[in-house]
Amino acid sequence: MQISSAKGTGEIHILDIRHIGDSNTSASASLADEIARGLGAPFNLKTLPTTLLYDERGLRLYDKITTDAPEYYPFGAEEEILREHANDIVQLMHGRTNGIVRGEVVVELGAGACHLTPPLAMDSPVFTELSASPFFRVSESLRKTSRILHALSELVPQPLPTPPSTYFALDLEERELRRTLAALSTSEIGSLLSGKIETKGLLGTYDNGLRFISDGGLPTFDKEDDFHIPVQRYEEPARKRNASSNSSDSTVVDGGLTPPSFPSQPPIHLIFLGSSLGNFEAGEDTQFLLSLPLRPGSGDTLLLGLSHHTNPKDIELSYNDREGHTKEFIMNGLKAAGNVLGNPHLFDLNNWKYVNKYNEVERVHEAYYKCARLHQIRIPQSNQDVLFLEGELYSESDIFKLFSEAHLRPIHRWVDSTDRHSLFLLERPPFMFPLLPAPTADLGAYVPFSVPGIDDWLDIWAAWDFVTLRMIPHTMLHQKPIDLRHICLFYLGHVPAFLDIHLSIMLKEPNAEPEEFKRGIDPSVDDPTKCHDHSEVPQNEKDWPSLESILSFRLRVRKRLLKLYADISSGKIPMTRSVARVLSMTYEHEGMHLERAGTGTTPPPDFAPPVWESLMRSWKHAPKPSSDTVVVDATTVTIGIDDIEIEDEDFAKSHDVFGHMFGWDNESPKRRVAVRSFVIEWRPITNGEFYELYRRIVQDGDDRLHDGKKSKLTFPASWVMIDHGEIKVRTLYGPIPIQVAWDWPVLTSYDNLSVYASVKGGRIPTEPELRVFLDKFESGYEGGANTGFRNWHPVPATMGLDKCGGKGHNGGVWEWTSTVFDEHEGFVASSRYPGYAADFFDGAHNVVLGGSYVTIPRISERRSFRNWYQRGYPYAWAGARIVYDVE
Repeated sequence: MQISSAKGTGEIHILDIRHIGDSNTSASASLADEIARGLGAPFNLKTLPTTLLYDERGLRLYDKITTDAPEYYPFGAEEEILREHANDIVQLMHGRTNGIVRGEVVVELGAGACHLTPPLAMDSPVFTELSASPFFRVSESLRKTSRILHALSELVPQPLPTPPSTYFALDLEERELRRTLAALSTSEIGSLLSGKIETKGLLGTYDNGLRFISDGGLPTFDKEDDFHIPVQRYEEPARKRNASSNSSDSTVVDGGLTPPSFPSQPPIHLIFLGSSLGNFEAGEDTQFLLSLPLRPGSGDTLLLGLSHHTNPKDIELSYNDREGHTKEFIMNGLKAAGNVLGNPHLFDLNNWKYVNKYNEVERVHEAYYKCARLHQIRIPQSNQDVLFLEGELYSESDIFKLFSEAHLRPIHRWVDSTDRHSLFLLERPPFMFPLLPAPTADLGAYVPFSVPGIDDWLDIWAAWDFVTLRMIPHTMLHQKPIDLRHICLFYLGHVPAFLDIHLSIMLKEPNAEPEEFKRGIDPSVDDPTKCHDHSEVPQNEKDWPSLESILSFRLRVRKRLLKLYADISSGKIPMTRSVARVLSMTYEHEGMHLERAGTGTTPPPDFAPPVWESLMRSWKHAPKPSSDTVVVDATTVTIGIDDIEIEDEDFAKSHDVFGHMFGWDNESPKRRVAVRSFVIEWRPITNGEFYELYRRIVQDGDDRLHDGKKSKLTFPASWVMIDHGEIKVRTLYGPIPIQVAWDWPVLTSYDNLSVYASVKGGRIPTEPELRVFLDKFESGYEGGANTGFRNWHPVPATMGLDKCGGKGHNGGVWEWTSTVFDEHEGFVASSRYPGYAADFFDGAHNVVLGGSYVTIPRISERRSFRNWYQRGYPYAWAGARIVYDVE
């Protein structure tokens, strides 16, 4: 790609990229036009571009705010986080590559402030820091970024003739850009970067910079120059995978499993600090994040600063300090506007006031100029408020909604000591599930739990193919990850076969599904010879269909489904409840098997792997509830929905599809249940809590409960005991020390958890009790719940914190109830799948609610959905919380 030649003074090199993607290369001309458009807007809608704040004088004034105005907390909060966690941040940034790769680039948009921090003992691949304005500024964050650069440099043991990483600062102010780079190169940090991190500048706008990166303008290295410096981190000893366990070794590469791969281009790490994202209008913040050149599965990351919803007075004081530094900075924007328009005296500061307030309804900080007296300027008369700047503060639900809509997955989060500001490390994953659409009056639009659309199918197919084709080695296809289930290959054929069967029945067409894939198994835990009706499967490996034939069959079935949607769209086939039910049922069936496949395989490639030490430190310092329990008052709760399958054949109701909530037969009909007052624990029983009891009973020999009965506590299948009796917790990444997973919900059978609850003087909640609690305190997928593949492992629960009114999530597990899964009043078995629930009304299964970390949102978010497991089933991805009766 052709760019202007580098300008340099000594060691300072600046690439002029202003012509890239812009028809007008004159920054001042385009800025003048933007000012004129803003001032020419209707009454009370006049604006000025925020870039005016960051002229050369403005940058120095802003630097003064960060040093002399302690009220401005975002800067100090980010400095604190970076001071304490720079090592963790750079290690997590390298999670995918496990070390520096030659060609990594740091592109910082808005890097400034000459006051560089002295080097500290810390530990960082391509960074890009983004400014919220359409033009870039270089002032607020060099002091913070220097900590990251220093940590980056420490990953390179010795200076090299060609530094493996390059730092670019992007800005439109050339003098400030040159000043920043000069300050960096002559500082103590600069000397530490020599031979490790090369420093350069990019002269251009936001659009120029992103286009430059997207078009491949960053330096690349040939394959023969491959270079890699590993990060030192916690590693498990090399081991062979046990096919009957759900642990795995991330180094497995044989048998057809896709090995860990490095991207063809070095990773790009974007940095966007200072809560500048809040300056965007609602919706524009999402579009901005979507526009970032983050490549899925490439190791690219974004380090993003966001301020939380906090005390309004603190917010207002933060943006209008007592010494007036912020006011002077803001008012300088008017002088800058005059300079751009060719008249430094155009705006008489005596005619204007700075107004700063927090809008609690919209949750935004508003700062604007207010006309103090009637006057006239050359570009037109201005005798009213001129809106200048809005800064949004994000609630927890705002944050996760933003990330989901921007297709970003949080890798890690760091919070400052005042709990007012966070840094998020994010990636764009290979697949993710969007938020469920809000209900709408538009009858042509799909609503939650109604008919899945084509996009829903594409999302779930992407996830299914990722899990089954990239996480299951070919050598494992004929093995059983769980003894009480079929081999892996069965499920690759069963899912499309189930879809094919029900499409054929609905369309009255023949199907060619292989008989051996018709139905899976769920045998009795106590006597595996006892099992419901199911497919007869081959006993010898050679008798199974080949993987290639199964994948070919799957493709044909998918094409058949897409043709059905095309026929519905064209009107050839009407969308009736019968059609919608088949689409809903088969979609969720695939989601259920996706969950089972996603919990017993090998590590997910192209997702940033967890760095357990960093996560453990973060979890250890996470806030805890002020009380272990909460009292829930007596109430009446609605269980289930009214989705009556026989009404599909009612002509008057058969076309009432959009807006109708579809479910499975055991979800209907709706029923009201009275619930007495009870006390319930905020969070499920954890690994640490269960371990303490298990150690007391097994290791200390205290095997009797408080009532004198002998304990029947068993070793959880989610744990593994290794040499010398050390207990670890199984994960897709291999067993990890139980101390790391200490605060995760323990995954074990109902029988085990019931014993634990009894020892503590409580019991497992009934289905209505748990439903009441979750209705009141579950945050949901939009609020950050650990479902929908946000993580590939459980995490500590977050319920019970005062700042969120107790709302949070349970850590990413199904939750046991003491309610036996059985026929209820009004139950009618599905005519399309009569054995779905009825085959398990055997008294051995209990209802579980919620969803695990690999449950699709359509299932985890529907409150009427009821799953079930055998009480003694050891492999349930379920935990439980304790409830106590109110005397």
